[in-house]
Amino acid sequence: MINNPYDHYKRMQVETASQGRLIIMLYDGALKNLRGAQNCIAHKDINGAHTLLIKTQDIIKELNITLNMNAGEISQNLRSLYVYMLKCLAEANMAKDSAKVGEVIELLSTLKEAWDSIILKSK
Repeated sequence: MINNPYDHYKRMQVETASQGRLIIMLYDGALKNLRGAQNCIAHKDINGAHTLLIKTQDIIKELNITLNMNAGEISQNLRSLYVYMLKCLAEANMAKDSAKVGEVIELLSTLKEAWDSIILKSK
């Protein structure tokens, strides 16, 4: 059986990425899913929106459980934001509310920008 070269490339990218780069990849995946969910909502694709919102919730849960809570106030604030985003996404999924999805996109985009600047400074 021949492996898909793209899948192999993506797997290698994840396996060799630094911790900071993995966080960026998670944010990128969440944002991609959220934009797709908004598109699905606009086109009345309820199942597609549901699937993408659940995938995003899974990513945010992963970001939440991997927080180093010994890092102080920053970790506590991130945890609060992640819990809030999960609540918004659950509400968005039940009502297929694109505005709620947009709110989470804004929050994640801001956090991603911060991580981008941290990662760039560390290089």
